[in-house]
Amino acid sequence: MKSKVNRRQFIGAAGALAVTVTKGAEQPPKDTRASAAPVCACGAAPKLIFPCSGSADVGAIADQTARKLMTEGVGRMFCLAGIGGRVPGIVETTKCASKVLVIDGCPLECARKTLEVAGFSGFAHLKLHDLGMEKGKTPPTTEAIAKAADAGRPMLKS
Repeated sequence: MKSKVNRRQFIGAAGALAVTVTKGAEQPPKDTRASAAPVCACGAAPKLIFPCSGSADVGAIADQTARKLMTEGVGRMFCLAGIGGRVPGIVETTKCASKVLVIDGCPLECARKTLEVAGFSGFAHLKLHDLGMEKGKTPPTTEAIAKAADAGRPMLKS
């Protein structure tokens, strides 16, 4: 007995692709979309934080700063790779965010560039290098993370 594989888009929080396997005759996929209009995948207008999370020490500080701010309830850490990969649910949630904070560790500003290439603008931008944190010379200590969080916190509240 042969199986046919039908692919249909599943509109969800991550915009994942669902695969439906049916045996025998091909069946048309059900339309699971509520409407064609963009809908915030999270159900509200969140404040989102996109850290660079790069491999250098300042990337680790950016990542840990975002996690600290999220733990404090200031904003919600979100997936920068999902923006780069144009994951529909992540892009739509970002479009309806009330505020976006981008945290870059070094002067390359990869996080900022990723959002801009995806068509986003008008976000708050925390540059750790402007706080005197140098790539390769700034260990991710509690003090460095606190300094970055203190600089980023008001950027999400304003």
